[in-house]
Amino acid sequence: MAGSCAKENADPPDPLLSVVCESEPTHVGADRMADAHGHSRFVHLTSQWALVLVNDSVDIFRAESSCRDVQFSALNFPKASREGFARVNRSFPALSSISVCVRVQWDPDWIEVSTIFSYAAPVFTNEFQLRGQRDTQGRIVLALIVHGKHLPYKASFANDGAWHHVCVTWSSSLWAIYVDGERKDLGSGADTSRDIHADGILILGQDQDSYGGNFTEPFFGNITDLNVWNSSLESRHVRALSGCSVVSQAMLFSWSLDHVISHPSVKEVQALLFCPARHQQTEVQGCRTLQTQADQQLLMRLTDCSEPLPFICMSSKERYLKMKQISDSQSSHPTAFMNHLMKLSNNSQAVLGQQPSGLSSLGEASALLDVSVKALRDTKQEGLQPEDMVSLIQLLSLAADVTLQPADAANHTEENIQEMGQHFISVADSVISQDNAFKWQAIKEVVNGPMDVVRTIDRMVTSLSPHLMADSDHLTFQSPNIKLAVQQQILWEPSKGPSFCGPETEKHSSPDCISVPHQKIQDLHNNGFHKLTLVNTWYGSLRPLFNPEENISMVPTVTDGSQRYLGTILGSSVISTTVLGDNQPVSTAVHFHLHHKVQNPAGAVYDSVCAFWDFTLTPEAGGWWNTKGCKVVSRHYDHTVCYCNHTTNFALLLQVYEAQPSPENKQALQVLTFIGCGVSLCGLLFTFILFIVVGVPKSDRTTVHKNLIVALGAAELLLMCSDWASANEAACFMVTALLHLFFMASFSWMLVEGLLLWSKVVSVNISEDRRMKLYYAIGWGLPILIVAVTLAASANQYKADAHCWLNLKTGTIWSFVGPVIFVLAVNSVVLCRVVMVTVSSARRRAKMLSPRSASKMQTFDLTWAVTRPVLILLPVLGLTWLCGVLVHLSVVMAYIFTALNAFQGLYIFLVYAVYNSEVRNAIKRIKEKRKALSFTNCSQPTTFTPSQRAPIKSWDISPPAPSSPETSETSGPPSSISTSLVIKNESFRKESFVGFAFKPASGNQVVQLTAFKQSGC
Repeated sequence: MAGSCAKENADPPDPLLSVVCESEPTHVGADRMADAHGHSRFVHLTSQWALVLVNDSVDIFRAESSCRDVQFSALNFPKASREGFARVNRSFPALSSISVCVRVQWDPDWIEVSTIFSYAAPVFTNEFQLRGQRDTQGRIVLALIVHGKHLPYKASFANDGAWHHVCVTWSSSLWAIYVDGERKDLGSGADTSRDIHADGILILGQDQDSYGGNFTEPFFGNITDLNVWNSSLESRHVRALSGCSVVSQAMLFSWSLDHVISHPSVKEVQALLFCPARHQQTEVQGCRTLQTQADQQLLMRLTDCSEPLPFICMSSKERYLKMKQISDSQSSHPTAFMNHLMKLSNNSQAVLGQQPSGLSSLGEASALLDVSVKALRDTKQEGLQPEDMVSLIQLLSLAADVTLQPADAANHTEENIQEMGQHFISVADSVISQDNAFKWQAIKEVVNGPMDVVRTIDRMVTSLSPHLMADSDHLTFQSPNIKLAVQQQILWEPSKGPSFCGPETEKHSSPDCISVPHQKIQDLHNNGFHKLTLVNTWYGSLRPLFNPEENISMVPTVTDGSQRYLGTILGSSVISTTVLGDNQPVSTAVHFHLHHKVQNPAGAVYDSVCAFWDFTLTPEAGGWWNTKGCKVVSRHYDHTVCYCNHTTNFALLLQVYEAQPSPENKQALQVLTFIGCGVSLCGLLFTFILFIVVGVPKSDRTTVHKNLIVALGAAELLLMCSDWASANEAACFMVTALLHLFFMASFSWMLVEGLLLWSKVVSVNISEDRRMKLYYAIGWGLPILIVAVTLAASANQYKADAHCWLNLKTGTIWSFVGPVIFVLAVNSVVLCRVVMVTVSSARRRAKMLSPRSASKMQTFDLTWAVTRPVLILLPVLGLTWLCGVLVHLSVVMAYIFTALNAFQGLYIFLVYAVYNSEVRNAIKRIKEKRKALSFTNCSQPTTFTPSQRAPIKSWDISPPAPSSPETSETSGPPSSISTSLVIKNESFRKESFVGFAFKPASGNQVVQLTAFKQSGC
């Protein structure tokens, strides 16, 4: 048995095919698999590929390519050194066009950005550069830099450790990237139109940050066959070069290690490449084929290319094993859908369960679709399983390729064909239903995505449209998620221009619509077309089927710095138009408007982009979104109007931006923050000094206040210094850690304030000593623990890139945001409880008033009972930080949030120092003490005895004064009798009253009066 190696779906052979074919079998080894008809199919598994024998016998000239091995001298750039580079020893003139082709073998384990080659001129460093990196899907994506402009990462190849041929072409403002002979990306840009500067240096494997030096972003792997042309190669030239053929265009540089200067770490190696040389079968001596011996060992032999041979279908090992798993599962444990399908038709299992080679007739396709629709209807409650989806997608693909043979035309009426079309749409609708959104991830190894279903619908309608519209000029197929309309018109008949609209999915909104401009219809008529057929399709459920976590790579449209680009998502339904002129596909311009399926969330804004699905981009992934030839006509809140100069499947991509303040507002907020922090720092310092100096009575509440002041003051001081520390990496890291610690401690002590307040409102049986130990553990121990764990877990991703604070792009920020949210939630509950208690007390006081004034006083008391605790407790409980949730709404809220929190220290000073009764009483006591001391030092005592008394002008005896709470604690025993006299006497200063206290003496009843007469001090 012999066979030549070809890719699945008739793609060209992989450059590593010779290595795969000649490799030793893996632990899986060779196997035999029964196909749909019970025949034995030979399978050989390697480390990366699955080779499956297809029972077709064709000669080599009917295959896409033949095989030959070519040996190249390559350069190896090892990961042991990041300094490896190679310089092309060639001078370059000014270039208005350039093409660079190279073969690369990427290190599969390297994930960072790598530079394949960089060309730097004396006057401009980043003149022409090709770089790549591994994306989230595991592919190697490529991007071109021209005149310093970084073009998007779109072109890609599999990160499989194989050799890949990469070409980049540029002429004036047009550029393209080719991978393995296929164009993967192209575009234009007005700012890249000037020539590439002359006398530059071409470096392999490094990015030049300066002319010929300061290398960064090294490449690891192998490079060979680098060639440079001073012209932009055409696609056919690139395809020939990929197959190791020679083109006639003159080269600026041809690969030769004699003209390359390498770093000592870069070594020369020999690379054996497998080259599919198209249309050059006569240049090789024979075709490489696989032959098996009796022991089933695979051998490579040369065979005459004209000999008919069976071909081997090659797919990735992962895909083959997944398909085999699905097949075995359906055979051993059929799903509910497949069980019912087998009951309806005994032949359906054989066709849907395996990968069949094709359907023989339209009647067979129609019968399978008919029983599939019945089975779907009967098992709607159970739903489809991933295995069923794969089988149905295979059926749709096979049915779309069936053509109506002239001999069978009489057996199929237009009505039968239309019924088959409706069944086709019904099966497709069930596959792309939103109910199956999560099931697509389970079959991603074998199915590219929901756009594969879209492509089969396009193929089916294009193939059957002549028979669908034999006796009518308009036909519509509709299902819950798909609406398809076929319109036909004669071009010489008057028309306003055909249009198509999807169903109305929402009330009070117009449907999604697409139309071909009347002028374009007239142009087709002028070009000689007579009959026009338009196939329009609307898909309403595709958006949820795309992985929401997968960002669509695209250059942001807003680049003025006012908004931070977050990513791009699919944001509308998909609508398509296929135009057939005299039953032949033609391309023409279209207008369409689509409604936004995603509304603006909090803190983000959307910018809509008109795009289409390009099946030629990244074909191994089934295509990708492209914007070439499309532009936005107008944007509205809920929909966007677009214009594209071609026909295909269209949608809106919504670029998501985080709203950012303008530079003026940003500067104003920074100044406000700096001033506020300075004022707050002074307020906190004065508050702390007052607590220490004036002798505020020691209590747990005062201790908690002091710790909060220390933590918050340190945090605000560090915040003011953080901008100066950002210039030094080590200092900035230290400031970030300390900011994290002290802000975390501030919120921890705010939590303690809330717990302390709760203990005062709700009786808690905990001693003061135990309570303070718990408070210290929460206030300082918890922040230290959080910061230490965060540093240990994510030290490399701890700090943000541009400033001294936690990294917002990783989960590090949640080590601060999470505890803060918890503190604010607890303190909000505490505040609500305090307000409830205060309101209850106010109501009791109001009931004690007279009925006449009760109503008026009750309203005032209740209002004040709510307002007073809120004003007093907001800053100390940290609840002003709740305003941060509303910052995204407007810049006004950003100013309010900044002012409230920047001046938090000043607020604490006013509430807990200036207007604090404890502090004011302490100050009052100090003043009274000083006054009494001054009065004592400045007076002379005078003693009167009864014989010395002068004549009394008047005696006023005052009644005993009631004792206050302060004096009652220091008064004598209750048996003692004391009487007070107030005497007005001429011997004292005029209008002065002097108080005398006289007590009965123990031995006699003589009253001794002592007074102080001021002596003029």
